Amino acid sequence: MSERRLLFVIVMIALALRLLTVVFTYRGQLDPRRDHWAFGWETGRIARSVALGQGFANPLFEKTGPTAWTTPVYPYFVAGVFKTFGVYTALSAIVLLSFNSLFSALTCVPLFLIARETFGQKAAMWATWGWAFFPPSFYFASSFIWETCLTTLLLTWLFWFTIRIEKYSGLAAWAGYGLLWGVIALTTPTAIALLPVLLGWACLRVHRRGGRWAANASAVLLVTCITVAPWFVRNLHTFHQLIPFRDTFWLVAHVGNNGDTRHWDPPEAHPSTSAREQEQFNRLGELNYMAAKKREVVQYVVGHPGAFLRTTLRRILFVWTGFWSASSDYLREEPVDPWNILMSTTLLICMLSGIRRGFREDNPLLVPFVLILAIFPAVHYLTIYQPIYRHPIDPEIVILAAYSAMDLRSDFCKFRSKMRDTILSMEESKSAT
Repeated sequence: MSERRLLFVIVMIALALRLLTVVFTYRGQLDPRRDHWAFGWETGRIARSVALGQGFANPLFEKTGPTAWTTPVYPYFVAGVFKTFGVYTALSAIVLLSFNSLFSALTCVPLFLIARETFGQKAAMWATWGWAFFPPSFYFASSFIWETCLTTLLLTWLFWFTIRIEKYSGLAAWAGYGLLWGVIALTTPTAIALLPVLLGWACLRVHRRGGRWAANASAVLLVTCITVAPWFVRNLHTFHQLIPFRDTFWLVAHVGNNGDTRHWDPPEAHPSTSAREQEQFNRLGELNYMAAKKREVVQYVVGHPGAFLRTTLRRILFVWTGFWSASSDYLREEPVDPWNILMSTTLLICMLSGIRRGFREDNPLLVPFVLILAIFPAVHYLTIYQPIYRHPIDPEIVILAAYSAMDLRSDFCKFRSKMRDTILSMEESKSAT
């Protein structure tokens, strides 16, 4: 079977498995409690507002007016589904989760290309099959109406273009690279933190080859700025102040840094789960509420630097191992955590082993892997982390884990062959005696 046909088969298997999972999970989106809050949370609320002709507004439970709670790409996508198939309907849930499944399955394509370019054909096949059966991708695709699966697909393509863009001298290719950066920034602003380092790495490689790196970088930055500018202008016109991308940074910082560490997402700190916070949000309005959260966060960090440092270290551990607490109360609330800890820790070990092998082999394409793994989760160390937040960089983790597994398999085969030779040699010596 040709490489292209096999890749198509893997994508189809991945899609079929995820769609099969949706059949059993889509009803979880239809809980009518709290006015269908579980159907997309803030994204669902904003999408409903857009679909009903009320504009990009009302992220929570009251009509609080225009919002910059999140960036526009995915809420408008959900709004389009709502207008076509109905607001908070079963058909809309199935369609949205099916699109998530498609995004997740299609991630196999750039993942394969990245692994083949970086570590070779065999590693690419291992990694692609690994993604097709990767448990978190099933869970996030079939259970969350959120931008995560779309972000994962876009970011994986962006990573592929990053390691390939040096081969293109024309400004059109670099402008397209900038357009992709802009679209990702309007899907999940967290990813924009990667722009300076990944673009810098790509330009450095062009510079070493004697290429025109400055013009290329300028094209990327210009097109990225042009792509995101309309959203910035909308926010400036609507709120009469500059709001880059979204305004919720200090809210998530408050949720993660308020002294309550019994759970990684304490319910009393967020207006969607706390009557007190909801009342404050409705009374102050969105921008004043975010300003109040900023004051509270700064006051807490300045007054409790040791607690802030401990919680930050705890979040770093949580990002990479899945461990937050071993208390019985917490485990009753999160009963699958032991399994998640086992899987996350195993992936971490395999990922680090893959990085070690790459450095040992002096692989120059390992650098962007390290950059994306180091920088993408950094904001969550300081604010709040939920398991879904790391998923956009899971493809790179799976690639490194597959690369490591190949090495372990090779070592095991060598060990088995050596043991077999030793046993045969002993038997021959015994027969000769």
